[in-house]
Amino acid sequence: MPRFGSAGNPDSFYSRGFKSSLDMPRYLARLGLDAYEYQCGRGVTIGEQTARRLGEAARENNISLSLHAPYYVNLATLDDGIREKTVMHLMKSLQAAYWMGAGLVVFHPGAGKQGDRSQALLRAQRLLAEIVEQAEAAGLDQVLLGAETMGKPAQLGTLEEVLALCTVSSRVVPVVDFAHLHAASQGGFTRKEHFASVLDKIEKQLGAAILQRLHIHFSQIEFTRAGEKRHRTTRDEGFGPDFKHLAELMVEYGLDCTIICEADGLQVEDALEYQRQYRKLLNASP
Repeated sequence: MPRFGSAGNPDSFYSRGFKSSLDMPRYLARLGLDAYEYQCGRGVTIGEQTARRLGEAARENNISLSLHAPYYVNLATLDDGIREKTVMHLMKSLQAAYWMGAGLVVFHPGAGKQGDRSQALLRAQRLLAEIVEQAEAAGLDQVLLGAETMGKPAQLGTLEEVLALCTVSSRVVPVVDFAHLHAASQGGFTRKEHFASVLDKIEKQLGAAILQRLHIHFSQIEFTRAGEKRHRTTRDEGFGPDFKHLAELMVEYGLDCTIICEADGLQVEDALEYQRQYRKLLNASP
């Protein structure tokens, strides 16, 4: 069965008096969710003891863990200093994920405006291959690296670029953010076939096993001509994409995927809504 969960801690978590992320696995489990993406967007600051305690809490509550790496990662950079920091950020993310027993580190590939786009992708592939080698040498190769599709055309991270990064190693997998794809395409994900084309391309290029266990980010999103502006919620009217299209395909394809909700402040509430929609379709299927 697919897992549904939260990217970070929602507003409701804090409004109910909780303060520590160590309480999130129990909080999610009581609501009926079973996935949690720990956020390190501003840097990896979690220590080993806390990470191991979070992992223990997740296992006790049947919560699947992933970790989002710092936003400062830029695999395509021409700057040696940023290159070194990119390696550092991803290695620290892998180490923290290993401590907590998370199976995946999600990362943003970086900027696309680094000279020729094809050359930027080639640099990103080469640096990612080096990081994979370092991770193996450090005994961190149990944790997968997840390249995320991005929400602005200026960023490296189209679906095709993400799939190209995945050819570097079997330890690199795609993370499909349908909100980002919707924003980058100026609202292009309005029909079921738009979602199906993404799933079919992943299966064709990376195989059915990768598709079946796909890690997905989903929320409604606001965008401008430059792409992504901000994540929205199901309570905000007039914003896509519509989860029902993906839910229908999840049932048809029999996906055992993970859906991480990034709704603004309502990650848990919207994850529950997505879960409800999926289960309704599943129960109605022959």
